[in-house]
Amino acid sequence: MNNLLHSALTRALHYRTTLPTRRVYPDADAIHALTGLDEPLPNHPTDPETVLAQLDDLGSPATVAMAGGRYFGFVNGSSLPATLAANWLAAAWDQNVALRVMSPIAAKLEEVSTRWLVDLLRFPPETVVGFVTGATMANFTGLAAARHALLAKQGWNVETDGLFGAPAIKVIVGDEVHASLLKALGLLGLGRERVIRVPVDDQGRMRADSLPPLDDRTLVCIQAGNVNTGAFDPAQEICEQAHQAGAWVHVDGAFGLWALACPPRAHLARGIPDADSWAVDAHKWLNVPYDCGLAFCRHPDAIRAAMTVLAPYLLPTAHPEPSHFTPEMSRRARGIEIWAALKSLGRTGLADLIERNCQLAARFANGLRAMGHTVLNEVVLNQVLVTFGDADTTHRIIAHLQAEGTLWAGGTVWQGHTAMRISVSSWATTEEDVDRCLEAVHRYTK
Repeated sequence: MNNLLHSALTRALHYRTTLPTRRVYPDADAIHALTGLDEPLPNHPTDPETVLAQLDDLGSPATVAMAGGRYFGFVNGSSLPATLAANWLAAAWDQNVALRVMSPIAAKLEEVSTRWLVDLLRFPPETVVGFVTGATMANFTGLAAARHALLAKQGWNVETDGLFGAPAIKVIVGDEVHASLLKALGLLGLGRERVIRVPVDDQGRMRADSLPPLDDRTLVCIQAGNVNTGAFDPAQEICEQAHQAGAWVHVDGAFGLWALACPPRAHLARGIPDADSWAVDAHKWLNVPYDCGLAFCRHPDAIRAAMTVLAPYLLPTAHPEPSHFTPEMSRRARGIEIWAALKSLGRTGLADLIERNCQLAARFANGLRAMGHTVLNEVVLNQVLVTFGDADTTHRIIAHLQAEGTLWAGGTVWQGHTAMRISVSSWATTEEDVDRCLEAVHRYTK
C-alpha cells in the first residue's frame, strides 16, 4: 500500500506540474492510444502497480487539461491545492456521510461549512445546505422543497400521495433558462415544457415587468449568472412581486451565485438573498474537485420534508442528519473539500479569486475587440461571447483553436448569433495564459 500510494503521488505531481506545457485537449494519437484499454476482463488479479501504470500511461495523455489555466469551456473550475490535498485525504478516510454516527468528522465539516457559506453569501441564518453532486441535483433539491411547500399550502402531501390529482403548480422561467433546471423540473414531474417563459432583455435577463399573474401555487425560477453572458435576473424586483403573492422563488446560480462573495461584483446579485432556495456548483468558482454542488434552502422544514427518508433502523436523533437535505443517502463526504477551500482562501482569498477571473475575462474581451472581433455581451462577470463573422467562419475558427491545443473554448448560439464562449473560472489562469490564448486566436484569424 505505501509503495503504491507513493507511486500515485509521484505520477499525480508530474501531471499537475506539467499542466502549463500540456495541450489543453489531447491530440489524435493520445485518443487513439486509448484503444489499449479495449481488452477482455482479466481472469486473474493484476498487480496494482501495473494497473496504476497503465492508467497513467494511457490515461494522462488523453485527459482534458481543465485543471490548468487555459481551459475555458463549460464554466469548469480547477481544483485548489488545498482542495486537491483534502480530496486525497478524504479518499483515504473513505467516509459515508449519510448519518452523523457514520462519520462525525464529515458531519462536523458540513455543519461548519454550512455556517460559513450562509454567512459568506449573506443568506438568512436559518438557511440549511444539502451537499450534492452539482447544480442539476442542487436545482432538483431546491425545487423539490418548493414543490412540497407550495402543495402543502393547498393541503396536499406530495411525498406520500404523489402528483396524481395534485393541485397544479405554475412554473415560471426566463426565456434563457438553463437546461439543468429544466432537467430538474422534468425529474420532479413538473415538466420541462409545461413552463411559462418570460421574455428577456438583450443580455438574457428576465424582464420583471413581463411576469404573468402570480399566486401561492407559483414557482418562479430565476438566474444568477446567465450561462452565455453572465448576466443576472432582477432578483429584487422579482422576489418582491413573488412574495407579495405567496409564490416561491428559486435561484439557479450555478456559478454566478459566488458573486455575492466578491464585494466588487456583489451588486450584480442584488436581491438574490431574498429568494427561498438557491443552487450553486462548488466545482466551478470555489474550485473544489469534481463533483460538488450545494442546495440552499431558507425553509428547513420544506427541504427536510422533501428529502428525509424513514426506516425502522434509522432511529430519530436530536440533530438533523446530513441525508435530510440531499436526494442521496450514502454519498461521499464533499464537505471535506468545501471546508478546505473556505479555510484556505478565507473571505479575501475567495473574493480575490472571483475578481481576478472577472478581470481576466475583461482582458480577453478587450484583446478580442482590439483584433476587430465582435464581443456580443456586456462582460460583467467571467463570460465572454465572441463572434468571428458568420456562423461557418466562427465554427471553423473554434474547431481550429480546439485542435491546436493552446486553449479550449466551446461554441454556442445566443440570440441568433453563433459565437465562441469563453468562461474564466480557474484559480490557475494568469494574464500570461490569456495573452497566450489571444496570440493563438490572432494566428487563426489574421
